[in-house]
Amino acid sequence: MKRTQTKAAKAQALTDGAALNTGLVVASHGRHCVVETATGQRLICHPRGKKSQSVVGDRVRWQAATDEGTIERVETRRNLFYRQDEIRTKSFAANLDQVLILIAAEPEFSETQLTRALIAAEAEKIQPIIALNKSDLGAPFDLAWQRLSPYRDMGYAVVPLSLKQAQLQADHPDQDRPLSPVAAQGQAQLLKLLEGRTSLVLGPSGSGKSTLINSLVPGAQVVTGEISQALNSGKHTTTTTTWYWVDSIVSETDQRTALIDSPGFQEFGLHHIAPTQLAHLMPDIKAHTSQCRFYNCTHLHEPGCGVLAQVEVETGLGAISPRRHRIYKQLFDELGQQRW
Repeated sequence: MKRTQTKAAKAQALTDGAALNTGLVVASHGRHCVVETATGQRLICHPRGKKSQSVVGDRVRWQAATDEGTIERVETRRNLFYRQDEIRTKSFAANLDQVLILIAAEPEFSETQLTRALIAAEAEKIQPIIALNKSDLGAPFDLAWQRLSPYRDMGYAVVPLSLKQAQLQADHPDQDRPLSPVAAQGQAQLLKLLEGRTSLVLGPSGSGKSTLINSLVPGAQVVTGEISQALNSGKHTTTTTTWYWVDSIVSETDQRTALIDSPGFQEFGLHHIAPTQLAHLMPDIKAHTSQCRFYNCTHLHEPGCGVLAQVEVETGLGAISPRRHRIYKQLFDELGQQRW
């Protein structure tokens, strides 16, 4: 017992000591991560103990050990963006300024998955941006853009992109390949939204995340290859989350711009959120909850519900689209099956 206490005391003394280095977690895989030092050097670090507590975006204190390091402490986070299903929790990144949710006009995006990601961002008070790719498709894009009308009405930034056109322009700078007016305006808007901030790029597989990262971060494929080799994580795009500095964007405030690439996902669990929280995390529904007759209204069937009174019907216009209210009901039922 005495020996155990001595080891614990030594570990605590090491953690509290001034000799610890500070760093930023820029990649992670399993229990291992890559930490960037104040001088820009990157090295492999391991957690002290069996379980890793750090995620990309964490500020950590670490102790050097030969050519690698040991993470002794994770500094207090501003926020943590994550999803949770019945089995496990998946953390994406910490200390974010915003989440860029990238979806595409084709194949048709899931509004339910979009809403789930927006709710997770709202829960952590992280600013979301919605980017709709493939503006070059014409009619499919117009239809998808119309589906996003309620989100623009709620005040979300919704940006049109054509990453295919942007990639062709970058690959053939000697040829005259101007972006369409919509794509050019969207790209300029996106760059303005990104500059000086740390943004997590989130989206389903096939939405164009890799194309976006490669267009904004020259040499991104080299960086991911080096990190994957160091972490022995195999194919980067399906296994790791990676931080990139976007040096091509110059911020007026001298803040550095960062993008965090995350693995694609098909499901987004919200089991960390109580059903009674949902209405306050969906801006269009939250705007009318104060008009309900009952303080504990579920906004599903109660008389005098201010939310139900605003749901759009065929005979008139309302402030809440039927699709959004159906998604709210589905989520409420799903999360209501849990024990709180």
